[in-house]
Amino acid sequence: MLQEIRERAQGWVAWAIVILISVPFALWGIQSYLGVGGEPMVAKVNGTKITERQFNQNVQRTRMQLRERLGPAYDAKMFGGQRLREQVLDGMIRDAVLLDASHDMGLRVSDQAVRAAILAEPAFQRDGAFDKETYERVLRLQGLTPAGFEEQARRRLLSTQLARAVIGTELVTPSTLDLSTRLQGQKRELSYVVLERSAFAPTSPPSDDAIQAFYDKNQSMFETPEQVRVSYLLLDADKLGGATAVVDDQELRARYEERIKEFMEPEQRHVLHILLTVPEGADEATANAVKDRLLALRKRILAGESFADVAKEASEDPASAPKGGDLGLVRRGVMDPAFEQAVFALQPNTVSEPVRSRFGYHLIEVVGVQGGKPKPFEEVRDQLAREAAMGKSENAYFEIAERLANLSYESPDSLVPAAEALGLKVKTSDWFDRSGGQGIFANPKVVAAAFSDDVLNAGNNSELIEPEQDVMQAIVLRVDDHRPASVQPLAEVRDKVIAQLQERDAADAALAQAKSMVERLQAGEDLAAVAGKFEAKTPGLVGRTENGVPPKVLELAFALPRPATGAKGFVSGRDDQGDGLVVAVGEVVDGDPAALDAQARKVEAQMLADTLARDAYDQLLDDLQSRAKIERRPLPADTDAE
Repeated sequence: MLQEIRERAQGWVAWAIVILISVPFALWGIQSYLGVGGEPMVAKVNGTKITERQFNQNVQRTRMQLRERLGPAYDAKMFGGQRLREQVLDGMIRDAVLLDASHDMGLRVSDQAVRAAILAEPAFQRDGAFDKETYERVLRLQGLTPAGFEEQARRRLLSTQLARAVIGTELVTPSTLDLSTRLQGQKRELSYVVLERSAFAPTSPPSDDAIQAFYDKNQSMFETPEQVRVSYLLLDADKLGGATAVVDDQELRARYEERIKEFMEPEQRHVLHILLTVPEGADEATANAVKDRLLALRKRILAGESFADVAKEASEDPASAPKGGDLGLVRRGVMDPAFEQAVFALQPNTVSEPVRSRFGYHLIEVVGVQGGKPKPFEEVRDQLAREAAMGKSENAYFEIAERLANLSYESPDSLVPAAEALGLKVKTSDWFDRSGGQGIFANPKVVAAAFSDDVLNAGNNSELIEPEQDVMQAIVLRVDDHRPASVQPLAEVRDKVIAQLQERDAADAALAQAKSMVERLQAGEDLAAVAGKFEAKTPGLVGRTENGVPPKVLELAFALPRPATGAKGFVSGRDDQGDGLVVAVGEVVDGDPAALDAQARKVEAQMLADTLARDAYDQLLDDLQSRAKIERRPLPADTDAE
């Protein structure tokens, strides 16, 4: 039958059937390979999709980078929630617009540039050099493949080309620099009043309706972050018993003999010398004359005169001559090569022949020798024992770590088989969120593994994680329990809501009072009278960065239009704490461009150029985005919520 099918499967009809069958399978395969088709997206920029998967990866990566950069200062609440997700999406849209514009302009990035950028990335380095295993591990934790990351790096480098082109072409003319100097160096005569928020605290609690409305509108303030509790196996080289292992003397003596050169005490020689200098560029006759003088001195010493006495009399070395030519203890690698060679070749208590160095001719006497022999075994025995024990511990650690990685992979749904096989104890962590927990669970690598898709959602054991490069510790974990992010009930946060409402109302009342005071000042009343129970402060003529004046006061004062000569300007506002502010501005004195010397003008011009360049680049981005076709979708549920 098969032969009959084979015979009939000939000719154009058969090939047409094969092609018709192959096309849909080929298209399906390409679609699957490229990851396109029905994958949800969060935005589209000029026809290019930003998928949910790409977006979630970027959110997770941003949080990891913030956590690593800020360390203990990282606050999950500050960098979590919808705000961060919106910022990440804004950045991805901006990058897509930049990439599209860069392609339209014909900009390109070579493979060599991508490779150089990856090799220079500190996150992929170990002991100051690129490490392939570290590179692959970091990418794996971020859910990336090397090819995918390299493409991201190429796009990132491509978008920075346009930024450099804009920023590098900004020019500052002398007139622009003068105008900037007058503005930046400007001083203003000001007075101000701070209306403390605490003075306007409500005397009665807010109503139930107000409490409910505030809670409903600001539920993100009362979220509890997503948390996990994990079971784990911790492998610690210090606790494997190697550090306390007993090593016999025979093994230690063998190690001592193998490494005896390491225990060699450097030889040092106590040296006296007499120097007769030879002028630089002297001819042979002049040098020989100096040598002959030195030979005469040598004869005197050999005849019985003291080397030290002759050195005091004749040596031309101003440092050692008063001390009888004594150079003290000399070790290798310090003195002139020719001088050093003669010193370490000379028998003790003998006088050398004349030795030529770059300084002239020397007579040398070695009066003592120290070192040059290995330390006794007994002196280094404890060191050898510690090193041997540590070596045993390291060997055990690497052997068990490899087995732990294999066993936890072979039984991905439990840590018990690995624990029983290796004699380890399964431990349980406390609850922790994406900002980290205590001890080893504060480490970003461990946190990232616990919240990775494979561990959190698929329920598998993590890979073997080594949190610190210089510490022989490894951990494998799995999620035991998971708490999604949730909003605390009003009953639990009622006191917090009341406090927030009262603080808001107090701040609003302080600002309203400040506005009323400004109206009175504009009507002609005096600041001291308007201030009432609040203190009116008068620092006088101040600059934009004056110490002792609240930053918000300075911001308000220098944002006011210049008052007419002899008049004053007034403004109200509030600071970051919610205190009300009233600011009065009188005389305005501009900075003096003539006060800057050439170097100062150069520095100021560069700083101004940088500022203008950043502004120009921001305007370019705004323009590109305004002309791009951007479609945004509602963001998906925050599965990576802090």
